[in-house]
Amino acid sequence: MGIIPSGVMYVSMDGNRASTDANNRGVRNTAVESNRPLKSMGTMNYSIRSAARKRPLGRDAQNLLDYFKKMQAENPGFFYAIQLDEDNRMANVFWADARSRAAYSHFGDAVSLDTMYRMSQYRVPFAPFTGVNHHGQTILFACALLLDESEASFIWLFKTFLTAMNDQQPVSLITDQDRAIQTAVAQVFPEVRHCINRWHVLREGQEKLAHVCLVHPNFQSELYNCINLTETVEEFELSWSSIVEKYNLRGHDWLNSLYNARAQWVPVYFRDSFFAAISPSQGFGGSFFDGYVNQQTTIPMFFRQYERAIENWFEKETEADFDTICTTPVLRTPSPMEKQAANLYTRKVFAKFQEELVETFVYTANRIEGDGAVSTFRVAKFEDDNKAYIVTFNYPEMRANCSCQMFEYSGILCRHVLTVFTVTNVLTLPSHYILKRWTRNAKTSVGMDERSGDLNGQESQTLRFNNLCREAIKYAEEGAIAIETYNVALGALREGGKKLAVVKKNVAKVAPPNPQVAGIGYDDRKTSTSASDTTPLLWPRQDEMTRRFNLNDAGAPAQSVADLNLPRMAPVSLHRDDGLPDNMVVLPCLKSMTWVMENKNSTSGNRVAIINLKLQDYSKTPSAELEVKFQLSRVTLEPMLRSMAYISEQLSTPANRVAVINLKLQDTETTSGESEVKFQVSRDTLGAMLRSMAYIREQLSNAVEPQAEPPPKKHRK
Repeated sequence: MGIIPSGVMYVSMDGNRASTDANNRGVRNTAVESNRPLKSMGTMNYSIRSAARKRPLGRDAQNLLDYFKKMQAENPGFFYAIQLDEDNRMANVFWADARSRAAYSHFGDAVSLDTMYRMSQYRVPFAPFTGVNHHGQTILFACALLLDESEASFIWLFKTFLTAMNDQQPVSLITDQDRAIQTAVAQVFPEVRHCINRWHVLREGQEKLAHVCLVHPNFQSELYNCINLTETVEEFELSWSSIVEKYNLRGHDWLNSLYNARAQWVPVYFRDSFFAAISPSQGFGGSFFDGYVNQQTTIPMFFRQYERAIENWFEKETEADFDTICTTPVLRTPSPMEKQAANLYTRKVFAKFQEELVETFVYTANRIEGDGAVSTFRVAKFEDDNKAYIVTFNYPEMRANCSCQMFEYSGILCRHVLTVFTVTNVLTLPSHYILKRWTRNAKTSVGMDERSGDLNGQESQTLRFNNLCREAIKYAEEGAIAIETYNVALGALREGGKKLAVVKKNVAKVAPPNPQVAGIGYDDRKTSTSASDTTPLLWPRQDEMTRRFNLNDAGAPAQSVADLNLPRMAPVSLHRDDGLPDNMVVLPCLKSMTWVMENKNSTSGNRVAIINLKLQDYSKTPSAELEVKFQLSRVTLEPMLRSMAYISEQLSTPANRVAVINLKLQDTETTSGESEVKFQVSRDTLGAMLRSMAYIREQLSNAVEPQAEPPPKKHRK
């Protein structure tokens, strides 16, 4: 109640005071995707409700268009749409990159649109479409810059969103409390379960109920539990009534208005639909772009920060993938169901399932009706028999329904159904209770959009091209994780190219694509040529761009440990340095990290990894590149990983902090027997470094496969 997350993204303008026309104007929209025929883009005409709320982009409009053209040239799956008024000025803008669209194909069942903003003369509201991935992390599906808040604009926005996502509708949609949005949702998403963001509804709570909170410290927690932890409508109604009576709030107008609209925002009224909610406070943590965009962010700066936020999302997801793959959770029960779930779910989801499974030990299930195929059970705690849940179980079909509706709401089975499974001797999870979107293989093969598979030959070349692009992007994500996966993916592509060349000889020559297919929404093709002078001003210069962190570089030949005579990492190799930020400026920055493995065929205790760090020293003019080499064993790597994980947590907020890493190396070539290296890292760089170290640890720990002994020679008698 006290701290309501801010989903408002104010992007400041270039300072142009643009005059507004008092008359309502018609608008037209232009939606563009590489290799998508323009004829498929229907023109939708809507009237802008209030011209006083329009804020033209000024000269930033051309920069924005140039940015979109550049992104589209680099990424065939990039989609954008622009809504124009009668004067050909931008009214609203929408875009989605290829990886966001691919993410929607897997996790687009639950969508949130964040449009909490206020209009002012020099600001444009930024509205992201977000969702939740298989690790419970917030991910991005699409973005919009809304210069108008009318009903027509939101209708255009939602229809454009569906076009970008191949007309794949979500199961549920969460938006802010706005009449224009609600009307647009009812028209574009009539079958989608729509609810209001409860954090938006409660944003005025601290002010409206300040007098109650000061006098009664427990009031906020009681109201929070009432809203977020009640599991049935009856339980919510009783809890709300009890709070209102206890604190004498019957006549409180603001609280009464919330209660009257309870069916639109209280979670208990939506538990029969899927919202991918695995935490009561989900959505409370703020917007996807918190820490990257603020009220002073200009449009050119915004797109730099947008790219950084996207990179951060990918790094966090990759870290969670590595954690799921490379670590084994601790099992807390002897149940084979727990072991099954540990092998299927991601770590985050498994922890939630494990919590529910462990709770079954304090519950009891009593059959109250039926003794055949379908039975009804009363499930309650041993010490709290008054609060009971009703579970109906169809044994032949292995289907159970609980009155708490947790599975319908979150996609994870509740403790009450699991208790019934225990007493009926169901030892493993039925397959229909394992949602693929929560598993470690959520992004393998096809996603939610099954239409991107085999075609019957009647579809257009454009459709085939787009389907292949979507499939290629999914495998590119997996292949880009490490140099080993990259080499495998690249080899598979080359092998596929050879097979494709053979097949092409046996089929008719494919007709060249229609020139309209690759058309741009504006008749300005000369600007799409790749030249340095056409690079959009809002895109960072080459020397300003954040340098990519190389996971490995297979180009350099491996050297033996004896030849290198490298220093060794001391057992305690990292320490915290809380010195003044001024001291960090002159320190070298980590540019890349490469490694080679030595003694691969020996036991894990004798293996070492040769680490090569390249540092860029900007204190010199011109800047110089330094190189540091040392060796790591499994023993010295573990404390280093723990220290780096702690540093990564410290760097989580704010986004632009850096950490100073101080490596102490045991070096026999120095008089003191040790050497010291200091450099600074950002959060993004450290995240990539962590993933590399986790992979190195796996290589240092893997058991060596025994060599097969040659069969003994037969001796002649």
